[in-house]
Amino acid sequence: MISLYVPGRSVVHRLPVGAKLVILAICALVISLLPQDGIVGAVCLLVVCTLYPLARLRWRVLGAELWRPRWLVLVLGAALWIFASPLAAWVSTTRVVALVLLASLLTLTTRMGELMAVLVRILHPLRRLGVDPDAAALAVSLTITMIPVVAGFAAQLREAQRARGVRLGVRGVVPLLVRTLRHADQVGEALSARGLG
Repeated sequence: MISLYVPGRSVVHRLPVGAKLVILAICALVISLLPQDGIVGAVCLLVVCTLYPLARLRWRVLGAELWRPRWLVLVLGAALWIFASPLAAWVSTTRVVALVLLASLLTLTTRMGELMAVLVRILHPLRRLGVDPDAAALAVSLTITMIPVVAGFAAQLREAQRARGVRLGVRGVVPLLVRTLRHADQVGEALSARGLG
């Protein structure tokens, strides 16, 4: 599994994983309940961005994390601009980006094994309802680690298209989907071989 963890000894790195998850949940709730104000959204995004230097992560890491959700921001922002208002588009996109940055900060400053252990402890009471905490924690960690993998596939396909001088447009999604599904099959086979299927 690919880990997104960036080693460090900052205050954010040293926080217990459970505390990070609680802070993430509280911040997500607060950001969602903030008033529909453009300045509040900008301040919120700025505050989240200042957490990256606090975690002693390089500026290029923050830049990469800001660049990743660009298509989500464009689609969401354009839809809200057209169907609601420019203010709604700005407020909603700044909130989404702030939440994505917070979640990315959690994965960048937390080892996957520690995160899985905490998730298993949190989900343990649900065992009585038939939920397997180990399987649920594994599913969450696989989801987190698949994001950069799929992004890497997309970048490789774009480079291949450029090298051939071809622009597939929307049809370029098909090779990405095929490659992602093939990778998912390989991961499933590897998990089954280890008795985790």
